Amino acid sequence: MMTMCGKSTLLKVLNRLIEIYDSKIKVNGKVLYFGKDVFQIDAIKLRKEVGMVFQQPNPFPHLSIYDNIAYPLKSHGIKEKREIKKIVEECLRKVGLWKEVDDRLNSPASQLSGGQQQRLTIARALALKPKVLLMDEPTSMIDIVNSQAIEKLITELKNEIAIVIVSHNPQQVARVADYIAFLYNGELVEWGSSNEIFTSPKNELTEKYVIGRIS
Repeated sequence: MMTMCGKSTLLKVLNRLIEIYDSKIKVNGKVLYFGKDVFQIDAIKLRKEVGMVFQQPNPFPHLSIYDNIAYPLKSHGIKEKREIKKIVEECLRKVGLWKEVDDRLNSPASQLSGGQQQRLTIARALALKPKVLLMDEPTSMIDIVNSQAIEKLITELKNEIAIVIVSHNPQQVARVADYIAFLYNGELVEWGSSNEIFTSPKNELTEKYVIGRIS
C-alpha cells in the first residue's frame, strides 16, 4: 500500500482507536466484527480482542520489561502471580525475546534496543489473547535482524489469530500476506489473494504499484 493513502487511519477505525486521536471524527458505513458493528461494542472489550502494534515501538518506558506485559493482565482482572508469570514467559518466548531478557526482567523497557522494544510490544499485545492483531508497519523503524524476526513471527502467528498488517513494502507483503488490499488516495482499489495481486492484478493502478512505477 502506498504512503499517505489512509492505511494507518483505517487500522485505527477497526478497533476504534480513531476516537482517541479525534473525538469529533465522523464515520460512515460499518466495520463488522463477528457480524456486529464495532461501534456497537464496548471499546475496552473490543480493544482487548483486537490488539494493536504501532509503527514506532511504544513500550511503557517507566515500567520494567516484566511489568510491560504484566500491567495489561492486571488491568483486565488477572491477579494470580503464578499465572501472570506464566503468561509473561510464554509471550516473551513466542516473540523470541525470552533468552535475551530472562536475566533482566526487572530492567526498564527503555534499555532495550528498538527492535527488542517492538517485539516486547507484540508480546504485550499477545498477552491478552486477542482474536485479531493490527500491525501498523511494525518493521519500518527497526533493524534488519529484528525485522526478519518479526516477519517470521507473523508467519507463525497467522496460523493462530487473524493479522491485519499495514506495509508500503511490496517485498514484505509478498513474504507474509495471504490476502492483500491495495489502497490509493484513501480508497480501496483492489482486493485479492497475494498470488492474484502480484501475478495478475485487475486494476492498472495495482499493476503500476506492483512493478514499481508508482510508490
